[in-house]
Amino acid sequence: MNIYAVKAIYQFEMSRSWRTVFQSIISPVMSTVLYFVVFGSAIGSRISEIDGISYGSFIVPGLIMLSLLTQSATNASFGIFFPRFTGTIYEVLSAPVSYFEVVLGYVGAAATKSIIIGLIILATAGFFVDLEIAHPIWMFAFLLLTAITFSLFGFIVGIWADNFEKMQIIPHIGHYSFGFSRW
Repeated sequence: MNIYAVKAIYQFEMSRSWRTVFQSIISPVMSTVLYFVVFGSAIGSRISEIDGISYGSFIVPGLIMLSLLTQSATNASFGIFFPRFTGTIYEVLSAPVSYFEVVLGYVGAAATKSIIIGLIILATAGFFVDLEIAHPIWMFAFLLLTAITFSLFGFIVGIWADNFEKMQIIPHIGHYSFGFSRW
């Protein structure tokens, strides 16, 4: 395995997110904070505690997973689609790098970015609600496996898509699965 190639792809993708920190990290965190404010305070104040768990604490794992799923798939699909769109993918394809190493670099970076966003959201949720994590190791393992799985899915979508409209299949899947179709 060419570990230097995997590291180069990984670092390039991670540096792209640090160059666009507002849209890569701050924007997903702020949208989740809005969910906390709207659902946690507006709706949550009307719902009583169930078994000692407030509504705000109840929605934290769901909001973290919502952000993790979307960001994993979006980061990975955009990470591979944009080089295809601009034509710079030929530099990667002409390098002595196997397909597995390319996938490992792109998917690893997308999963890392998503986990960072999920952990920032978890830390931010601590400002709004009381959090108690019963099994932190299992939580992190589940976050890691989910981020990798959906990053692989996003990578496949990025390879499949031949225009920006097809890249929007990920948000549309969420729309249709929650019943927000074109009725």
